[in-house]
Amino acid sequence: KYREKSPKGGAGKRGPLSSREISPLLSPPSGSSLRPRPRPHPVVVQRPCSVPPVPVASLAGRIPPSPSPGLLAAPPPPPPPPPPPRARRQLPDLREPPGQRQGSDPENLAQKLPNLVELYLHSNNIVVVPEAIGSLVKLQCLDLSDNALEIVCPEIGRLRSLRHLRLANNQLKFLPPEVGDLKELQTLDISTNRLLTLPERLHLCLSLQYLTADRNHLWCVPRHLCQLPSLNELSMAGNRLAFLPLDLGRSRELQYVYVDNNIHLKGLPSYLYNKVIGCSGCGSPIQVSEAKLLSFSSGQLTVFLPAEIKSIGTETDHVLPLQELAMRSLHNTYYGFLKDLNFLSPISLPKSLLELLYCPLGHCHRCSQPMFTIVYPKLFPLRETPMAGLHQGRTTVSFVAYCCSTQCLQTFDLLS
Repeated sequence: KYREKSPKGGAGKRGPLSSREISPLLSPPSGSSLRPRPRPHPVVVQRPCSVPPVPVASLAGRIPPSPSPGLLAAPPPPPPPPPPPRARRQLPDLREPPGQRQGSDPENLAQKLPNLVELYLHSNNIVVVPEAIGSLVKLQCLDLSDNALEIVCPEIGRLRSLRHLRLANNQLKFLPPEVGDLKELQTLDISTNRLLTLPERLHLCLSLQYLTADRNHLWCVPRHLCQLPSLNELSMAGNRLAFLPLDLGRSRELQYVYVDNNIHLKGLPSYLYNKVIGCSGCGSPIQVSEAKLLSFSSGQLTVFLPAEIKSIGTETDHVLPLQELAMRSLHNTYYGFLKDLNFLSPISLPKSLLELLYCPLGHCHRCSQPMFTIVYPKLFPLRETPMAGLHQGRTTVSFVAYCCSTQCLQTFDLLS
């Protein structure tokens, strides 16, 4: 409001009133019943909209408060950092050598799994088995088939409770001799590898019942395997066998023998005549480069004999060699009483002869006399036996009777 007032009391114009002058005009007089007129509520006109209205409560935390006059608004707080990624547990990778593994601790394997009974690690491309596996003393079944194993650690011989060991479809060239320490082993599958020989102490697995060694590079079967008392099934198909041990099949427990597709194998011990045998694909003509094996011919038949045999006797050889007589005498004298030939020192007898005393080349198929240096073989073609119909001409092998003298040779009859 403006009022006109002259500088000298007359009319004139003056500037705006001060706050001190306006305050009495706005406040009602004392004792007056006048009250300030209430302000009308704003009328909200709703218009159709495709976007639904947002509740005010949901916007309370999103709309920043208006800053006070004269003060700068504080910047919004920075967003919290994202949580760090969850760390994943590193499992041991057996496909790499132990020195290249990261995050694995195989040494405490027995502490984490002290009561482990069965362990299946097949089809994992494993190259090396950790040595700590020998700490699983309660393990009974171990399956390492279908991997890339090239070596088996000697600590496997510490699994004294192991009953089933499967190493098929790997790249093994040999097995450690500690396998012979598995006294409870019943099943051993080492098929489809690159083995040239079997473990030298395998005959110490006295509980072994099933031995499968198909599709390897084996050229002989150790004669010590004939001493396994519980062996029931032997399968060595698809190898390079040219002969079999003289005593194979002598044990009554051995009932199944499979030697199929050993093309150079032409002779089967006569002990196998009453067994279930598989010999398909055997007896193919041998190449000239491989004809250096010890062989025996009778008419048009030729078989190959074990290399340990030093001489082959015939019906006209009525006198045994002196060395053979001495070995038979020593065997009958010492082995019959003590059953242990370790007391004989190498000074009194060479080591090779000591081994022969403990495990002879074979026993006579007629009288069971042990033989050490000389045998008297006799052939029986399979096609001339009642078993010919079972094979239907798929094999040309013959049964070989190994006798100890001319007398046993003349009286032996396969069908009797």
